[in-house]
Amino acid sequence: MKTIHFYLDFISPYAWLAFDALPRALQGISHRVVYKPLLFAALLKHHGQLGPAEMPSKRDWTYRQVLWLAKQQATPLQLPAAHPFNPLGLLRLASACDALGQPNRLVCEKIFRHVWCTGLDAADPERLANLQEELSPHLHRTADQGKQALQTHGQEALAAGVFGVPSFVVDGKVFWGQDALPMLRAYLQGDAWFGGPDWEAPGHCAVGIKRGI
Repeated sequence: MKTIHFYLDFISPYAWLAFDALPRALQGISHRVVYKPLLFAALLKHHGQLGPAEMPSKRDWTYRQVLWLAKQQATPLQLPAAHPFNPLGLLRLASACDALGQPNRLVCEKIFRHVWCTGLDAADPERLANLQEELSPHLHRTADQGKQALQTHGQEALAAGVFGVPSFVVDGKVFWGQDALPMLRAYLQGDAWFGGPDWEAPGHCAVGIKRGI
C-alpha cells in the first residue's frame, strides 16, 4: 500500500477541488493519505512567484475556472467574501488537531467547507472561534506547536520539490494540481510509463534562455 503525502493550503480552491475528488479518483486502489497543511505563500516566496489571485486577470480566470470545475465534478463551491485572505489561523488550527500536525480527513473537510462552501469571510474572527469550538474534540496541540508543524511541512515540501498546492508526493514523485489526479491514479496502478524515459526527460532538456527580472 502506497502512502501519499498531500500538501495543501485551505486558501487554494484547487486544493479543495482535489481534496473532494481524491476518494473518487483513487477508488479501488489501496492507499494511505497523510494530509500536510503548509503556507502556500511561503512556497511562492521561495520560488519568487506571485499567487494566481495576485494578478488581476489571472485572478478572474482562476475563479471562473474553479467554479466551472466544481460544477463539472459536482463539488460544492462558493467564492468566499474576500480572497486571498490570511490562512494562518486555519492552518494552525488544522495542525493542532493532530499530535504530529497531520489532521485527518474529517478535520480538513470541515475547514475546507468553512472556506469554500459558505460564501462568507473565511478569516472572520467570530467564525474562526466557532470553527475552533467545533473542532475542539480533535485538538491535540497548542497554536504554537501547530505553527511549528506548518514550518516543518513547508521545509519537507521544498526538499521534495513541491512548488504549489495541491501537491501529492508518493515514492519521491511530485504530482501537482487537481488535474494530476488521473496521472496519480495511473502511477498507483503500476503504469509502466513512469519507469520509462519520459518521466526523466525534463532533466535532459536544456534551458534555452532565462528572462531577466
